[in-house]
Amino acid sequence: MDRVRRLVILGGGTAGWMAAAALAKTFGPQLKIDLLESEAIGTVGVGEATIPTIQWFNELIGLDEAEFVRATKATYKLGIEFVDWARPGHRYFHPFGRYGVDLGPVPFHQRWLKACAEGLDRPLSAFSLATQLAGANRFAKPTNEARSILSTLGYAYQFDATLYAKYLRGLAEAGGATRREGKLETVERAPDTGFVTALTTDRGERLEGDLFLDCSGFRALLIDGVMEAGFEDWSHWLPCDRAVAVPCARVAETTPYTRATLRPAGWQWRIPLQHRTGNGYVYSSAFLSDDEAAATLLGGLDGAALDAPRFLRFKAGFRRETWRKNVVAIGLSSGFLEPLESTSIHLIQSGIAKLITLFPDRDCDPGLARQFNTLFGRDMDGIKDFLILHYHATEGHETPLWRHTRHMALPDSLVDKEEQYRRAGRLMLTSDELFREASWLAVLEGQGVRAQGYSPLADTLDPTLNRQQLEQIEAVIARATPTLPRHDDAVAALFGALATAV
Repeated sequence: MDRVRRLVILGGGTAGWMAAAALAKTFGPQLKIDLLESEAIGTVGVGEATIPTIQWFNELIGLDEAEFVRATKATYKLGIEFVDWARPGHRYFHPFGRYGVDLGPVPFHQRWLKACAEGLDRPLSAFSLATQLAGANRFAKPTNEARSILSTLGYAYQFDATLYAKYLRGLAEAGGATRREGKLETVERAPDTGFVTALTTDRGERLEGDLFLDCSGFRALLIDGVMEAGFEDWSHWLPCDRAVAVPCARVAETTPYTRATLRPAGWQWRIPLQHRTGNGYVYSSAFLSDDEAAATLLGGLDGAALDAPRFLRFKAGFRRETWRKNVVAIGLSSGFLEPLESTSIHLIQSGIAKLITLFPDRDCDPGLARQFNTLFGRDMDGIKDFLILHYHATEGHETPLWRHTRHMALPDSLVDKEEQYRRAGRLMLTSDELFREASWLAVLEGQGVRAQGYSPLADTLDPTLNRQQLEQIEAVIARATPTLPRHDDAVAALFGALATAV
């Protein structure tokens, strides 16, 4: 077997160091890993919010949670609060974890829809422990005990992206990866295959490789600049193409969730960390100037700004050929979907996971690349539809951006999902979609896409017993919520356990 022995990663930041850490851990000394980055080139990282799939990556690289939370100034995240999206003055919560509990073959939300049709007047949020904990600034980890209401929880993290990349770099280098300082100068290719064979730096260093990862961010220096893989533009559905970000001082107890607040030309994020709060305004340059965006952001901070505003430019979309020949794009070089549902880190680890599973020999069998591109494309398409739902299903916002998104033509796949949910509360998802039933349920209901009926399967339920069971679940959640730790106490307890272990 002619195995890949030399891997070259172009670019550091979150994507580069996640890839280096995971591949060093997976393949060990049999794979020589060089990562080229330059101190002179900044990274996009302005603060990251994640989703629960990050737990898989943390397990893969053998990450110690307490050390990680301390090193990256992380906080726990139970979900995302959406303010003013469905209509002005309205809030809803997208929780991590499940609604209700598993009570047999009838999905829980169908039980709830049937009970509502028969007179129950309780919101879906009352049946989510994650939602209730978030509203009380409390936190608990899920348990594997199926009979415990804690088994319905999921969680992720919010952390400083720059500190995260630094932390991962330490793990990657400990695993044998080597960092090379410098900027890319030239790219050498094999004349017969078109494969990349080496990168030369501005310092004259030559990095030979069998496989190359493009983690160069929006510049996409290899996948676009060399391989000329095309870009599928989704900005007609997701028109925001700018962001301005600024950290501010912490002024209150930590909220264990990210907040997304609708603004006239986009939306504003709030990501609470241990040492500061991250803030940003994602907007469309067609409807708002940079100066106006910065002024809006600075005028809506919790505390004093800790730095000057930073501006980012991007375009929604991705490359159907994320892997071409012996170049694989990971992170922003593969495409970009705005951070509304905190999917950036997931898409990095999704690419890494697929690469590990389909890891090639030196000939880079084109069939592996096709499979990688197909699977990654499904990831992107599913997330795209989920994000478009947020923009489309709004009312009462009459600025040009929101009129456009409310009336724009939708992808057929999203039209089908909305129609099926409206008709009978059916969630038409494929097995490999990232966002599962609870997520779609939260956003469909939260944005005002309401089910008009329920599945015939729910008619097999005894109405009285079904309602009693729902009321019991709500009561268990209500009793459990005030008994669980406040978020900041949970973080302090984690550090206490770390100090005891040391």
